Amino acid sequence: MRRQKQLLSFFVFFVFSLLSDATAASSVDACDPRSLPDRLTLRPDQLTVLISGYSERRLLLLHSLAAGYASLPSVAAVLILWGNPSTPSHVLSPLSSSSSKVTVVRDPSPSLNARFLPRAAIRTRAVAVCDDDVEVDPRSLAWAFAVWRSHEHSLVGFFARSHDLDLARRTWIYTIHPDRHSIVLTKFMILKTDYLHRYSCWTRLAEARGLVDRQRNCEDILMNFVVAMAMAAEGREGPVTVLVEGRRVRDWGDPRNSGNSNSSSSTDGGDGDGVKEQERETEITRVGLSSRGDHRKRRGDCIREFHRMLRVMPLRYSYGKVVEGLGEQGLCLKGGKLVFCDRD
Repeated sequence: MRRQKQLLSFFVFFVFSLLSDATAASSVDACDPRSLPDRLTLRPDQLTVLISGYSERRLLLLHSLAAGYASLPSVAAVLILWGNPSTPSHVLSPLSSSSSKVTVVRDPSPSLNARFLPRAAIRTRAVAVCDDDVEVDPRSLAWAFAVWRSHEHSLVGFFARSHDLDLARRTWIYTIHPDRHSIVLTKFMILKTDYLHRYSCWTRLAEARGLVDRQRNCEDILMNFVVAMAMAAEGREGPVTVLVEGRRVRDWGDPRNSGNSNSSSSTDGGDGDGVKEQERETEITRVGLSSRGDHRKRRGDCIREFHRMLRVMPLRYSYGKVVEGLGEQGLCLKGGKLVFCDRD
């Protein structure tokens, strides 16, 4: 039994070594300035969408998302960063057929650090980093991009979380506050392309990137550290994180989707399409990192470890949300219902 445990430990160490070596090799190539376009030529009026993919269960949704983003005039290119080396090439070929703007990039390892690699195909000043289970409508994406253009040094997104200090246990925790946030999630975040280079090529982050590989989690938290540290070093006073309000932002992978509960089956009225929709949600959610029971604890541990490794806690709170328009809050009686007076 002891011998089996030793062999298992060696195997795990060997796999992580291969993973780290492959990621390191990719980072070295990506950090060579000769392999990247001149920063002065990057387009300011469009962005590049980087969608991370791994599970073949999400291919149909991924195909739809990529085609939708590629159809938008504000999107210069869509790069599908495929991190599952075992997927056959013919399975992925339909993804590129949806649009000439869509390209599948097969990364040599499943490292989450790969989603922040600088890439020669990125020809825009901004990138939208997103998951393969989040659907953002065109108007919300355009609004988020417009907000980013007025906050080019910040992280802009639709999903936010917070760090906090547990005084009883004297440790950092990962949580949700109703009135403040300090972390934008990679469910969908817009950031300037320069930050990809900082994340991947800054030697000070080597140990932290190693933690991301071991945990297979927390790359978004580390990017928030990177942006906060960069803004502090440059003396920038603006918000590190900017939360924007979307009109229709669908998170297929959220464990709270109603299709994952038994009680929801009574709401479809026996409709076969409703059952299929629930099955689709369940399959998509099942492969998500956030479905792990210890997900929040793992991310709290990452915050603590990043603080220890980098010897700084740069995360700072932002308050509120940027909305597209402000309307009157008065209520009027229309058609027998109380609604906002400025609503048709």
